[in-house]
Amino acid sequence: MNLKRVAPLLVLVALVAAAFAFRLDRYLTLEALKDHRALLLVFVESHAFLAAIGFVLAYAAVVALSLPGATIMTLAGGFLFGVPLGATLTVIGATVGATLLFVIARSAFGDLLRQRAGPFLARMAEGFRKDAFSYLLFLRLVPAFPFWAVNLAPALLDMRLAPYVAATALGIIPGTTVYTAFGASLGQVFDAGDDVRLKDVFSPTLIAALVGLGLLSLLPVALRRLRKAPS
Repeated sequence: MNLKRVAPLLVLVALVAAAFAFRLDRYLTLEALKDHRALLLVFVESHAFLAAIGFVLAYAAVVALSLPGATIMTLAGGFLFGVPLGATLTVIGATVGATLLFVIARSAFGDLLRQRAGPFLARMAEGFRKDAFSYLLFLRLVPAFPFWAVNLAPALLDMRLAPYVAATALGIIPGTTVYTAFGASLGQVFDAGDDVRLKDVFSPTLIAALVGLGLLSLLPVALRRLRKAPS
């Protein structure tokens, strides 16, 4: 077995185990954000550049380790940095984290992961074979599958790195912007003592809009099929 290829996956597994052993996930909650908001806001105001870099690195780690807290991180980005900067930092952090996981998934255990993915991977295989970029863009725009699963599937289906990064960055922009905008209003929600329900972020109209964008991303695939269809 090639140790150089296995090493990144072993490091990832060790980091995931350490994250749960030290219960780092308890900091990825709205309660934690509320309890530490004064300290965080002071740090952002006093060390804006360092705070931005730290946020990107933390977001990338959460995504790469597949920890349950990316949504809270996105809300925190809006709360701490505002919508334009918060959304930008989130897209960068999420893309970096997803890319790290993508690269690691192409390790010596790639074949094993393909076998264990089973029916889930099979459902995606046809779409990726026809147009990997458009299909991944659709999956990013329409949150039908878990983010971590969509990170892994393209690697197991031999998608190229460049279109993976591009589709990931473009596809998460709409949803990220919505969550970041919601996060920017959390200060008022915290002050009012109201409960924050994540299900309130996406209205039926907004979900329909994201689905529409997703379908639009598949337009190149549909056009190619029409051109190839016998006249």
